[in-house]
Amino acid sequence: MDRENLQENKMGVMPVGRLVFTMSLPIIISMLVQAFYNVVDSMFVSMISQEALNAVSLAFPAQNLMIGFATGSAVGVNALVSRALGAKDPERANKVALNGVFIAACCYALFLLFAIFGARPFFAMQTTNARIVEYGCDYLLVVCGLSFGIFGEVMLERLLTSTGRTFYTMISQGVGAIVNIIFDPIFIFVFKLGVSGAALATVLGQIVACAIALVFNLKKNDELQISFRGFRPEGKILSGICAIGVPSIIMVAVGSVMTFLFNIILFNYTGGGTYAQNVFGAYFKLNSFVFMPIFGLNNGVVPIIAYNYGAQKRSRMLQAIRVSTLAAVCIMAVGMLLFMLFPNQLLGIFIQNATPDEVEILHTIGKPALRIISCHFIFAGVCISLNAVYQALGKGVYAMITSICRQLVVLLPVAYVLARLGQSMGNDNLVWISFPIAEVASLTVSLFLFRRLNRTLISRVGESGLNRTA
Repeated sequence: MDRENLQENKMGVMPVGRLVFTMSLPIIISMLVQAFYNVVDSMFVSMISQEALNAVSLAFPAQNLMIGFATGSAVGVNALVSRALGAKDPERANKVALNGVFIAACCYALFLLFAIFGARPFFAMQTTNARIVEYGCDYLLVVCGLSFGIFGEVMLERLLTSTGRTFYTMISQGVGAIVNIIFDPIFIFVFKLGVSGAALATVLGQIVACAIALVFNLKKNDELQISFRGFRPEGKILSGICAIGVPSIIMVAVGSVMTFLFNIILFNYTGGGTYAQNVFGAYFKLNSFVFMPIFGLNNGVVPIIAYNYGAQKRSRMLQAIRVSTLAAVCIMAVGMLLFMLFPNQLLGIFIQNATPDEVEILHTIGKPALRIISCHFIFAGVCISLNAVYQALGKGVYAMITSICRQLVVLLPVAYVLARLGQSMGNDNLVWISFPIAEVASLTVSLFLFRRLNRTLISRVGESGLNRTA
């Protein structure tokens, strides 16, 4: 195909403010549906027992790591495909897409092995309750063992995103989440499968979403041709994807390690024990309503920045960064107000089958926890928005550095110290202060790295492409 005759993609010509929201809004809507599913799923699990809810909460680090591998590798593919299209190189865009699907298949094989051999040791390190361990093993065996759906879904949806077709990702993600919601109570209560039923509903939704995304790529995504005839993995392309994606995977892995160790700290050094773990798990389910829109915004912004970097249009890059950061801060401010004003109502979603004493304990622990933790939301909005810039420009290692500083260097040590201090003082609320402390440190590091990136790369991007945007 003649590069000079290629039609300019909307990411290079549409007004940036409208483009950001046009690209991001469908993803945000679909992610909010997924966030709703996450909460509904936990609500149904809590109807089984608080032990079942605790098991699913403790499974979160492993499940999150799996999603991190899926999204991390897809981020690398997303950025490279968009950059190739911006540079008018469709052949390279196709090669990147095929190598990305190959990586997704390899990631699935890895988590299948974890499901078989790693699930039980993983839970045994977090709790001594044998019933919770059994619930957790049943859950992860299904979620990780059948994870080909989530790996295929995420990769195929990012291929749609990389060419600007975010509307189709909204449909695939939305339908998948709706399938989850419908089959959750059927599998859990009608078929009496318990936590395994919740896991089956999850993977069924992922498989349906994957199938829909595949059809959209084959029928609607004419800028990419997905065909494995004669395909061979290419080391140079794989290394390019990994250069962007691996830091993102490490960033999520760091988050999973943080969650895993934080649960251990809560179990050993707070009077709440498993109740504190349940509150921590409930927080992660609830914050998805706040953070998912930001991640959706990022998913829409990454290809915009990458495309215009490939097309050498600096002003459009900078405008996209400003618009997305302002939007992220506004969303986070709303989230913080909700957590501050309605903590008991939010926690009530997860207390469906609790005794009056359990309800009182969970409210006593959870009310100050949600209020204290939410203090960091606005800072987090800025950091997450800047992470999108790093990923789009091939500097995913910057996002990784920020995440490591926040969660391993600052949050966990501070949480350990505050938990021990709170134990001696009889104040379990101190441990939650580690979150805003860590986010301030993260923001400081992130602003420093962005300033460096702007000086060394963004400010040097040419404006030669502006004459093509009449």
